[in-house]
Amino acid sequence: MGPLTAGIAVETQRRTSGPALYGIELGRAGKQLGFAGLSHSDNVHDNGLITVPVAVISSGPGPTALLVAGTHGDEYEGQVILQEMIRWLEPEHLSGTVVIVPAANAPAVRAGTRVSPVDGGNLNRSYPGQPRSGPTDQVAELIAGTLLPKADVVIDLHSGGSNSTYLPSMFIYRGPDQRTWERKVSASRAMRLPYVIVVQPRLEPGSLSTAGDDAGVLALSTELGGGGTVDPGVLTDARRGVRSLLAHVGVLAAQPFTEVQAAGTVVAEPVWLELVPKSPVMATTPGIFEPLVGLGQRVRAGDPVARVHAIDDLERAPQEYTARLDGIVAILRRPSLASIGSYLLHIAPEFEAPKH
Repeated sequence: MGPLTAGIAVETQRRTSGPALYGIELGRAGKQLGFAGLSHSDNVHDNGLITVPVAVISSGPGPTALLVAGTHGDEYEGQVILQEMIRWLEPEHLSGTVVIVPAANAPAVRAGTRVSPVDGGNLNRSYPGQPRSGPTDQVAELIAGTLLPKADVVIDLHSGGSNSTYLPSMFIYRGPDQRTWERKVSASRAMRLPYVIVVQPRLEPGSLSTAGDDAGVLALSTELGGGGTVDPGVLTDARRGVRSLLAHVGVLAAQPFTEVQAAGTVVAEPVWLELVPKSPVMATTPGIFEPLVGLGQRVRAGDPVARVHAIDDLERAPQEYTARLDGIVAILRRPSLASIGSYLLHIAPEFEAPKH
């Protein structure tokens, strides 16, 4: 298929309100490349649509996976993986359907910003969305109202963006019930990333993870490095991990490129971490952030982990910060200039791997 333009797109789903899908017929087998058309009126967008790329690749009946990236426009690893997947994945590789939204908050992706430059919307705080609101709410409503109910699993590919770097990890909400939690644990192991970061249920009520939990869909997320760039090693692990996870949930048929583990193969257990209220180390003075620890380093409560140097007060010694608990440095701030209230790093305590 060649590039899709609005001039040749065919609207296959009409609504009385909210975004429509162009060039996509949900439930049809084959490979379809299209877009969602968002209606918005301002000085730039008054005479056309804001487009959000969408791909649907299906072999017919079977489980459905919804893959999302570009929720924040400056998080690039997931976008690269899904753009690649759209090009190589064919219906004959599948035992079901993969729906791919590689640039979910498309205005933010095109601008390289965390939130939309059109309406200031943070897509991962906007679910379940509103069909007649701004573009960000429209995307949230399309994903939560149209795509998510058809899915058996949703994977929201995040990374640290321009402001932070994470350990390459699965990022999962506890709950919402024991059976779903066990499925999340199993799927996280199948992804084969070196870490799993666990957070409290409904950590962000407006997130896609919460929307998935509310819809009864297996909802998974990642944090794949960050720093406003792409780490080749993290990208390689995540690329392999997404294929492994799709095979695990029965969507991707066994093919050489899935790298499915042979029977009896022992896969390394990830390190299980949890973000808790004492995890963040917050700046209480503005200035230049100096990290005293590295990402992935183990620290103990009371260890010095950061300094902030005053810019104008030349006689003042830097403010030093210490860890409030034992754990591993899971998130590290990227910009060196910090303000009061900036999180400099997060320390996540380890916990025993779940038995199930």
